[in-house]
Amino acid sequence: MDEEIGAAARQGQWKYHKALSLLAFQSFGVVYGDLSTSPLYVFKSALSGLDDYSDEATVFGLFSLIFWTLTLIPLLKYVIIVLAADDNGEGGTFALYSLLCRHAKMSLLPNQQAADEELSTYYQPGVDRTAMSSPFKRFLEKHKKLRTCLLLFVLFGACMVIGDGVLTPTISVLAALSGLQDKDTGGLGNGWVVLIACVVLVGLFALQHRGTHRVAFVFAPIVVLWLLSIGIIGLYNIIRWNPRVCLALSPHYIVKFFKITGRDGWISLGGVLLAVTGTEAMFADLGHFTAASIRLAFVGVIYPCLVLQYMGQAAFLSKNMDAVHDSFYLSIPRTVFWPMFVLASLAAIVGSQSIISATFSIVKQCLSLGCFPRVKVVHTSRWIYGQIYIPEINWILMCLCLAVTIGFRDINIIGNAYGLACITVMFVTTWLMALVIIFVWKKNIMLALLFLIFFGSIEGAYLSASFIKVPQGGWTPIALAFVFMFIMYVWHYGTRRKYLFDLQNKVSMKWILTLGPSLGIVRVPGIGLIYTELVTGVPAIFSHFVTNLPAFHQILVFVCVKSVPVPYVPADERYLIGRIGPRQYRMYRCIVRYGYKDVQKDDENFENHLVMSIAKFIQMEAEEAASSRSYESSNEGRMAVIHTTDATGTGLVMRDSNEGTSLTRSSKSETLQSLQSIYEQESGSLSRRRVRFQIAEEEQVNPQVRDELSDLLEAKEAGVAYIIGHSYVKARKNSNFLKSFAIDYAYSFLRKNCRGPSVTLHIPHISLIEVGMIYYV
Repeated sequence: MDEEIGAAARQGQWKYHKALSLLAFQSFGVVYGDLSTSPLYVFKSALSGLDDYSDEATVFGLFSLIFWTLTLIPLLKYVIIVLAADDNGEGGTFALYSLLCRHAKMSLLPNQQAADEELSTYYQPGVDRTAMSSPFKRFLEKHKKLRTCLLLFVLFGACMVIGDGVLTPTISVLAALSGLQDKDTGGLGNGWVVLIACVVLVGLFALQHRGTHRVAFVFAPIVVLWLLSIGIIGLYNIIRWNPRVCLALSPHYIVKFFKITGRDGWISLGGVLLAVTGTEAMFADLGHFTAASIRLAFVGVIYPCLVLQYMGQAAFLSKNMDAVHDSFYLSIPRTVFWPMFVLASLAAIVGSQSIISATFSIVKQCLSLGCFPRVKVVHTSRWIYGQIYIPEINWILMCLCLAVTIGFRDINIIGNAYGLACITVMFVTTWLMALVIIFVWKKNIMLALLFLIFFGSIEGAYLSASFIKVPQGGWTPIALAFVFMFIMYVWHYGTRRKYLFDLQNKVSMKWILTLGPSLGIVRVPGIGLIYTELVTGVPAIFSHFVTNLPAFHQILVFVCVKSVPVPYVPADERYLIGRIGPRQYRMYRCIVRYGYKDVQKDDENFENHLVMSIAKFIQMEAEEAASSRSYESSNEGRMAVIHTTDATGTGLVMRDSNEGTSLTRSSKSETLQSLQSIYEQESGSLSRRRVRFQIAEEEQVNPQVRDELSDLLEAKEAGVAYIIGHSYVKARKNSNFLKSFAIDYAYSFLRKNCRGPSVTLHIPHISLIEVGMIYYV
C-alpha cells in the first residue's frame, strides 16, 4: 500500500515537473525575447561617450556594472520578490494597482459596490481578509487628490509601456540588421539598413491581426537557440581573448570604473541600463505562465547565457577597443556570422512581437478602467485566453515606429529613449510594490521603506543618468507619454463628469411610485433593456424617453455593464439581479461585471441568460417571501448573484425552437417579422441557436410567481429592444477655460472618433433604440 502511494506521489511529481518545464520552455518566446536581444547594443551604447577611456579597466568596470545590474534588478527584485505580488495569477502595473484598490480602497471607479467584494477572485486564497487599519492607510483613503495622483502615476507607467511598444521593435530590428554594415559582408550603407528595417517593421505590424498563437510554436525554439548560441560564443571569446575578465565579477571594478571615468561614467549608466530592458515583461506576462516557470527559465538559461555573452564581449573589447561601434557582430567568429545574423533578426522580431502584444493588453486594461477611448478589441485565439489585437493601436504603433526609425537612424539615440522608458516603468513598479508590502502583505512599514530605498536608489541612479540624455533622444518616450496621458486623463475626466451628472439627475423612486404600475404610459409587449452606468436608481434617460414617447415595454430591465478591479470575473458570478419598485411594476436591474483582463465578447446567449437569471431571481425572492408569509413585500435595492450555468430553481424549461411548436412572435406584424428574417439571413445569425422557454408544469409554482413568469416569457417571445443614450456632453456656461476646452473640444473630439457604446457592448443594430440627451457638466 505504501509503495502504491509512493509511486502515485512520484508520478504526480513527474507530471508537475514536466508541465513546469513545458511552461518554462514556452515562456522563452513570449517573455524573454526583448531581454535576450540586449547584447546586440549594450556595449555600443555604454561606450559611446567613453572614447577617452579606451582601456581594459574601463571595459571590465562596465561588465561588472552589467553583471551586478542583472543580478540585483531582474534576479533579486523581480524573480525573487515582485513575482510573488501577483493578482490571482496576473502580473503587471495594473495588477499591483488593483491589489491596492481592493485592500486600501484607492479605486476611482465610480460604480463600485459592496457586493463586488464577495467575488471569489476579489481576494487571493490564503490572504487575511481582515481590514488593516493604520494612520497611513486612513490618510491615503481620506484624500481623494492622493488617490488621483496614484492613478496618474499608474497611467504614466502604462504610457511608458506604450512607449516601449514603439521603441523596442525599432531598436531591436535596427540592431539586428546592423550586421549588414560589416565590411566583410558587403558593407551596406546606413540608409539601406534603415530602409530594410522599415520594410521588416511594416511586415511585422501587418501580420498582427493573425494573432500570436499562429506562429507562437516557433518563437520559443528561436529564442532558446539564440541564447545557447550567444552563451557558447561568449565562452569562446573568454577563453580566446582574455580569461582575466572573470575577475570583473567583483564589485571592486565598479568602484575603480567610477574613479577613472567620473561624470562620464555616470552618464554611461544609460547604456548599461539597456542590459535589463524587457525585465518588466517577466511580471507583466505572468498571467500566461506561472511564477515557478518564469523563475526556472530565467535562473536556468537566461541569466547564465547573458552573463557569459556580456563577459565574452568584454574579453573581446579589452583586446579590440577599435571594435566598439559593432562589438557584438565583430566578436562573432566569421564562420558562424550569417547563421547568427539570421538568428539575431528572428530573435529581434520575437522580442518586438512580445512587447506589441503587451501594449495591446495595457490599452485593454486602461479601457476597462475608463481611462482610454473605446477601441475595437479582437480576440485572436479561441483557445489561448487573453491574446487580443487592437487595430487602431496597431497602426498607430507602426506609424510611430517608422517615424522613430527614419527620424533618428542611430541606435545610440534610440537607446537613450528606450532606456528612459524602461527604467521609468521599473521605478513605478518599485513604488507600487512598496505600497503592496504595506497594505496587501501587511508587513512592517520599515520593510517597505528598506525595499524602496534599496531598489529605488539603484533605479534612481539609472533614471538620473537617462534624464541627462533627454536632449539626445530621451525626450521621445516623455513626449509619447504626455500625449497618451492627455488622452487618458481627458477621457477619464469627461466620463466621470458624465457619470456624476447621471447620478445627480436620476429619477426618484417617489416619482415612479406616483405613476402606478402602468407608469402612466402604455405598456407594449416585449422586453426593454435600458443601458446605464448607474448601479442604483433609475437614469434620467428613462424619464426623457417616456416624456417624448409615452409608451414602454411590459418588462423593463436596467442593464449596467461595469468593470471590477479584479483580473477576471467567473462566469457564474457575472450577473447581479435585483428589482426596482413593487412586483407589479415588472422592473428589474441587471449588473454585468467584468475584470480588467476580461474580454467582452459578443455573447449570443445574453438574452437567454438574462431571462433565466430574472426567472431564478423571481423564484428566490418568492421563497424568501414565503418564509415571511407576505408575497407582496419586496426588498427594494436587494441584489442577488445569479449563476447562469445552473438552470435549476428557475421554474423554466429551455428548449430548441425547432422542437415541437415553432417560436412565434404574436405581437409583431407580418411586415416586421419578414424584415427580421431578411436581416437574419444577411447577417448569418440563422446559425445561432434559437430557443423558447416554458414554465415547468411538474413544479409547484406560486400563482403570483407563475403570473410574473408568464409575463416574462410573453415579453421574451414578443422581442427584446435595447435602449441606449446618444449623449452630447457640454461644459456649463459658467465653466472656466480649461474645463470648457477639455469637455467641449478634447473630450468631444475623442467621443466622435472612437467606437460607439452600442458597438462596444455588442448590441444588435436591428433591436437598437438610441435616445438623444444633452449633458451639461
